[in-house]
Amino acid sequence: GVLDGRAGVHRLLRRYVQWRVKLRWYLFILLVIPASELLGALVLPGVAASYQSPTLSMALSYPAAFAATFVLGGPLGEEPGWRGFALPRLQPLHGPLLGSVILGVLWASWHLPLFWSGVWTPPTLPNIAMFIVMITALTVGMTWVFNNANGSLLITMLMHASFNTFANKVVAPLFPAPLLDEYGLLPELVGFGVLAVVVVAVTRGRLGYGNYRP
Repeated sequence: GVLDGRAGVHRLLRRYVQWRVKLRWYLFILLVIPASELLGALVLPGVAASYQSPTLSMALSYPAAFAATFVLGGPLGEEPGWRGFALPRLQPLHGPLLGSVILGVLWASWHLPLFWSGVWTPPTLPNIAMFIVMITALTVGMTWVFNNANGSLLITMLMHASFNTFANKVVAPLFPAPLLDEYGLLPELVGFGVLAVVVVAVTRGRLGYGNYRP
């Protein structure tokens, strides 16, 4: 409102319900993002051996967990700030790749107090460093989706809910490996790290910015 006036606020609010996005981006956030986390877990030593069969209650509760995460777990409250306000200003100033790295570090740093909440992995230096790198890698992938979805906040909120819900409600209960008790962020670090490398290589660091037409 301060920077763009009432018209800017209206533009931001319209992006909350910007659903006209190609089907492949919906499939990407709902299938490829969880697959990245799953493969990131399976390649870690000892994790596959800890596999527990999924239960019916896990499958039935997933939609409700996804909806609760969407509304209460960060996506609805955070995405208007990170990719609604910050990213469209960072990309023209610093380019899509460096802008994503800056945003990733800011986004990760904002979450750091949660390490002392008792619900995350232990607040050790390795866990905090892994979290910052993981969120930065994820931000690179989210920028690519954001640009190709022409700045849709609905898509980024769904993507945010997808990786949060799958990590907490599927990966953690399916693979109760001792390694993940201590370093629970490793599957996401591996999965999103590989995803970021592939996206940067394929787009030559442009992250689909040429497709962004606000």
